[in-house]
Amino acid sequence: MSQKKLHTNALIPLCLEGNRNAQLELYNRYYRGMYNVSHRIVKDSAIAEDVMQESFLSALTKLDSFKGEVSFGAWLKRIVVNNSIQEYRKQKKRQEVDIQNIMYKVEDNKAYVADNGEAQLKAQKVMDTMKQLKDNYRISLTLHLIEGYDYEEISQIMNISYANCRTMISRAKESLRKKLNMVYNA
Repeated sequence: MSQKKLHTNALIPLCLEGNRNAQLELYNRYYRGMYNVSHRIVKDSAIAEDVMQESFLSALTKLDSFKGEVSFGAWLKRIVVNNSIQEYRKQKKRQEVDIQNIMYKVEDNKAYVADNGEAQLKAQKVMDTMKQLKDNYRISLTLHLIEGYDYEEISQIMNISYANCRTMISRAKESLRKKLNMVYNA
């Protein structure tokens, strides 16, 4: 029987037994989404790839702690988000600017926009504008609007109070609106 036809919940016991095919199948099902989650936080493709790989290794080695209270994908996403935020904080401490990465993103955006039309251009402008926000605004908006976390989850992830989280997201949305108005009215 092919592993691909099994539901994720059926793959987990196989992974716990050390079945490499089941582990590979879980990886294949989730790696793109988890990479995207990490990339939106760390803003670097190579680091996002590393964080995603480390998160999978961590998840597979600690799979016995997965209680099934949430879906496997949600559990894995929490690991990726936490590892990404931790890595981003390390980067911020180092204060390194990667010129080569910035040049790559500019070239990539030109190709992306040229291939996908006006709707993608607008979406890309929103994503680019989000990158200009203060770090805590960008991270909280990413977690809320893109990843779908609620205020309580975000407050736990970012280690802030619930009220502070709501205020920060409200201010982040307003800041994003103002920046987008400047982009579209320029």
